[in-house]
Amino acid sequence: MHQTSTHDVEPAGQPTGVAIGRRTWLVLVLLCAAQFMLILDITVVNVALPSIQADIGLAITDLQWVITAYTLAFGGLIILGGRAGDLFGRRRMFMAGLALFTVASLVAALAPNPGLLITARAAQGIGAALLSPSALALITVVFPVGAARHRALAIWAAVAASGGAVGVLIGGILTEAFGWQAIFLINVPVGAVIAAAVLRVVPAVRPVSGKRLDPAGALLATGSLVALIYGLVQAESAGWASGQTLVLFALALAGVAAFLLVERVVRNPLVPLSVFRRRPTVVALVLMILGMGPVFSGFFFSSLYLQTVLGHSALRTGVEFLPVAVAIVAAAHAGGHLISRFGAKPVIATGLAVGAVGAVLLSRLPVDGGYLTDLLPGFLLLGVGGGLAAAGVMITAMSGARSEDAGLVSGLTNTAHELSIALTLPVLSTIAAGQSGLGRQAAAAEAGLLTEGITSAFLAAAGIAAAGVVVAVSLLRRSDVTTGVHHPHGLH
Repeated sequence: MHQTSTHDVEPAGQPTGVAIGRRTWLVLVLLCAAQFMLILDITVVNVALPSIQADIGLAITDLQWVITAYTLAFGGLIILGGRAGDLFGRRRMFMAGLALFTVASLVAALAPNPGLLITARAAQGIGAALLSPSALALITVVFPVGAARHRALAIWAAVAASGGAVGVLIGGILTEAFGWQAIFLINVPVGAVIAAAVLRVVPAVRPVSGKRLDPAGALLATGSLVALIYGLVQAESAGWASGQTLVLFALALAGVAAFLLVERVVRNPLVPLSVFRRRPTVVALVLMILGMGPVFSGFFFSSLYLQTVLGHSALRTGVEFLPVAVAIVAAAHAGGHLISRFGAKPVIATGLAVGAVGAVLLSRLPVDGGYLTDLLPGFLLLGVGGGLAAAGVMITAMSGARSEDAGLVSGLTNTAHELSIALTLPVLSTIAAGQSGLGRQAAAAEAGLLTEGITSAFLAAAGIAAAGVVVAVSLLRRSDVTTGVHHPHGLH
C-alpha cells in the first residue's frame, strides 16, 4: 500500500496468497493501540474516582456517571458506528472517532465541574463507538483469510480482554503520581501519534456504494441499547423488580421489536437481518456474552477482595493484576495459532472450561487469604481461559463477514462485548450483595460477609462459563472458521 490520501479509495488488489509484510503488522499495532486506549478508559477511571470526587465536588450518588456516561455512549452507538464505517469509509470513521475521543479526553482532564466531566466522558464514548468497529473491520481488509488473520484477530482479542486488568494498574500509577487528570491527559499525545501514523500506513478502503444510512433503524437500535444497558447498570441499586428497571427493560424490548419490523421493510437496513442467518456469527455473539462477562467481572471482584478484604492499596492491586494481564495476552496469542490448527470449537470450549475452573477456585477464597496462595492460581486460570475463548470467539465472529458488512459484524461483536460486561456484572453483584448484605449496610461491609458475597459471585460466574462450554460444544462446527488464503488486499 503506497497511497496516503485521506480520501477513501479501494487499495490496489494483490495477488492471491500475498505475503504479510512489516507494514501490515504495523497497521495491526496502530489499530490495537487505539482499541487498547478505549478499553483502558472503561476501568482506568475506577481507581481515580475518590480523587475526582474530592477535587471537583462530585456527589457520591453521581460518581457512577463518570463510568456510565462512557459505557452508555460506547455500547449504545457501536452498531451505528460500525455501519457508518461500511457506508462512509472505515478509515474516515476511525479518524473521526479518534479525533473526538482525543479532544474529549483533554476536556475531561481540564473539566472544572462534574457536568463538563460527565459530558466529556459521553463524548469519549461516542468517539469510541465510531473508532472501535472500524478498526476491527480494517483488520479484515489488510490481513488475508487464514492463519495470519487468525493471529491478528487473536492479538485484537488479547488487547480487548487484558485492557481491563491493565487499566487498574495504569490508573493506580497515574493517579498516585500525577493526579486523576493524568488518566485522561495521557490519551492526548497517544491519540495524536496514532492519528499521524494511521494516515501514513492504514489503507483507505472504498465505502459500500449505492446504500444509505437507515435513520429509523439507527434511532431504534441506539435507543434500545441505551435503555437496556442503562437498565442493567442501574438494576442493582434501583432493584431488579423496581418500576424504573421494568420500564427500561420494556422500552428496550419494544425498541428491538420495532427495530426488527423496520429492518424487514426498509430499503437500506442498518442491520440486514440476513446477518442473523449466519449461524457462526450468532453463536459467536452469544459466546462473547457468556465468555467475557465472567472475566471482566473477575477483575471487579478480585479488586474488591484485594483492596477491601485484604487491605491492599490501589497501586499494589494494580501490580497484582499484571500477571493476569500477561496470561490473557499469551493465551489469546496461543489461541490464534491453535485455531489455525485445530479449529475454533475445541479452543473456545477449552478456554471456557479453564475459565470455569478458575472461577470455582476463586469461589473458595478465605477471608484471611493471601494473594499468591489463594487468589492468583484461580485468577490466572480465569485469565488464560478468557484469553483462549476471546481469540476463538473473535475469529469465529469475523470469519463469515463479507467485505461490505465487516464493519457491521464488527459493531455487533463489540456490542456483545459491552453487553457481556453490562449484563453479567450487575447480576453477579446482586448475588454478592444478597449474600453479604452489601447495599443494605454501610459501604464497608464486614470482611467475612463481603468475602462470602464475592465467593458466591465467582461460583455463579463459573456457571455462566460452563453454560458457554455447552453452547460451544453443541452449536459450533470445525468448518465455521475459514482457513483459506485468498484475500483481495494486502500490504507489503
